[in-house]
Amino acid sequence: MRAPLPSPTAPAGTDLVLEALDRAVAASEAGAPDRPVIVVPPETWRAVLAEHLPEVRSRLDRVLIGHDPEGGLDALLVCGALDTLLPEVHALVGFGDGEWRHKDVWKHTKQVVRQSVPRLEVRWASLLHDVGKVKTRSISPSGEVHFFGHAEVGARMFDRLERRVGLFQRDVALRGTVRFLILHHLRANQYDPSWTDSAVRRFAREMGESLDDLLCLSRADITTKRPEKKRRGLEQISDLAERIRTLAEEDAKQPPLPTGLGNLLMKDLGIPPSPQVGVLMRGLTAAVEAGEIEPRLEPEAYVAFLRENAARFGLPS
Repeated sequence: MRAPLPSPTAPAGTDLVLEALDRAVAASEAGAPDRPVIVVPPETWRAVLAEHLPEVRSRLDRVLIGHDPEGGLDALLVCGALDTLLPEVHALVGFGDGEWRHKDVWKHTKQVVRQSVPRLEVRWASLLHDVGKVKTRSISPSGEVHFFGHAEVGARMFDRLERRVGLFQRDVALRGTVRFLILHHLRANQYDPSWTDSAVRRFAREMGESLDDLLCLSRADITTKRPEKKRRGLEQISDLAERIRTLAEEDAKQPPLPTGLGNLLMKDLGIPPSPQVGVLMRGLTAAVEAGEIEPRLEPEAYVAFLRENAARFGLPS
């Protein structure tokens, strides 16, 4: 499998690094490589990365979105790329599946990458979503293993990784999405059918444009070997996605505020017909969209909301 080569001069070092990455790409795109993995010295990785970062990133992307990313990631491990370029990921190798009584996080990570949709945002987040576990593992007196706060720690580790390597310096949007997914990767799996419609709307609103990517990552993050547990986990996420879709369709068909509210505002608040009524209605609509108050309540509920927030809406207290 390994084919160590002597440390080359600078030009040969560039060729060596790119060839090592190309073989990892081949392993990811075509399955088992037909050429042995090249082991590159750390100093060569560092020297070449400084001058050829775009070429390195493009090959890492291809490894991640390949048909067999697990094979490609194993090749990156052997050739030295993970240890030098992504030590946060390299630290996952051998982490668990022993005396600590939790799953091997490296095996889990590779499976999540493979199970996720082949989009760069989701694949990069899959690779990095659990890096915070190494720094947050704790053992309770009863022997239970916990990783409290590992999503938040992982997001901060991603920030440090990016400052050190700059893999995404030319792709700010991708960098932001990957960080967002790392930070929130546990959110969808915390869903419970008892969530109110308001909670579901708030979740969808907070996830924003990354909602679909997050749901894809959450599905991929289910790697249990127990079929029934896996089925329940996937159904839970599907239920959440369906509720989000149904509520969005309902909200699109019906106005958020009840009819007749404008007249009630003028009557109860003593406001004459004027532009102020429109300002208040727009303010209430924004409050509904922000999840501060539910849509389509009885008109009196919105009058009460305005009175409770009189200063904010420019009303006398």
